[in-house]
Amino acid sequence: MTTRLTDQAAQGSGLSSAELERLSAVARQAAAAGAAELKSLFGRLERIREKGRAGDLVTEADVAAEQAVLRVLSEQTPDLGVLAEESGRKEGKDSALQWCVDPLDGTTNYAHGYPFFGTSIGLTWCGQPLLGALAVPALERLYWAAPGLGAWCNDEAIQVSSCSSLGESLLVTGFAYDRHTRLDNNYAEFAYFTHRTRGVRRGGAAAVDLAFVAQGLLDGYWERGLSPWDLAAGMALVEQAGGVVCAYDGSPAELASGKLIACTPELQQALVDGLAQCKPLAGSSFGAPELDQPTP
Repeated sequence: MTTRLTDQAAQGSGLSSAELERLSAVARQAAAAGAAELKSLFGRLERIREKGRAGDLVTEADVAAEQAVLRVLSEQTPDLGVLAEESGRKEGKDSALQWCVDPLDGTTNYAHGYPFFGTSIGLTWCGQPLLGALAVPALERLYWAAPGLGAWCNDEAIQVSSCSSLGESLLVTGFAYDRHTRLDNNYAEFAYFTHRTRGVRRGGAAAVDLAFVAQGLLDGYWERGLSPWDLAAGMALVEQAGGVVCAYDGSPAELASGKLIACTPELQQALVDGLAQCKPLAGSSFGAPELDQPTP
């Protein structure tokens, strides 16, 4: 069995069990602080704007939640670096350990009053996921995971499902912000797996999708075009819940690549094989014939 990325990171970091437990507690505290801000502002937004890419939104809730998270991290782990979605990177004295913060995973959902969102806090070591926490306020769920401690939802241990057949699986995926401008947009993959499974869901919050795979509510996930803060905590959850994470071709996943498969061990090969068969659809088939024109 391939060694899990999170276990490799734990071993490489040299952190003791007590230190892992403390950092996991910090992640939970930070996620809960961010989620409290999201809950208080839900349905009360005054300003929604785009950050430069079509559909890539930011609201006052993103900013308030990130500030709450950063206060916790600064107080509890002042020597660690932070990569946060809204405020960017802050270097720490410890160059290997870095927090990855998504204060509002699912901003578009949140802005529309759709209650599928959360605050995701992941800790990485040398770019590999180590541990993390995710608070989902609408469901009153706090997910967390760390090597040696397992994966949890509130006070209950969680594990991936026992699904071993693609035909009996329920999958989840998402579509990147650049889907309007490129043919590699996941439409073909979505059609392929929708046709061969019990269904494919599109939640709109990658970290929550990954938590649901870890909890066994969904059997597998794939997506491209993601950022480290989207994935770090969720990857830890899936691995520590007994699932696998890998690249599209089955090789070890790389957080910086933004592409990921996460699923039960028995479904890994079926997802790898399926993705390998998918070729981008013609733009004219989904109302975007301009994408079929060669780039000047």
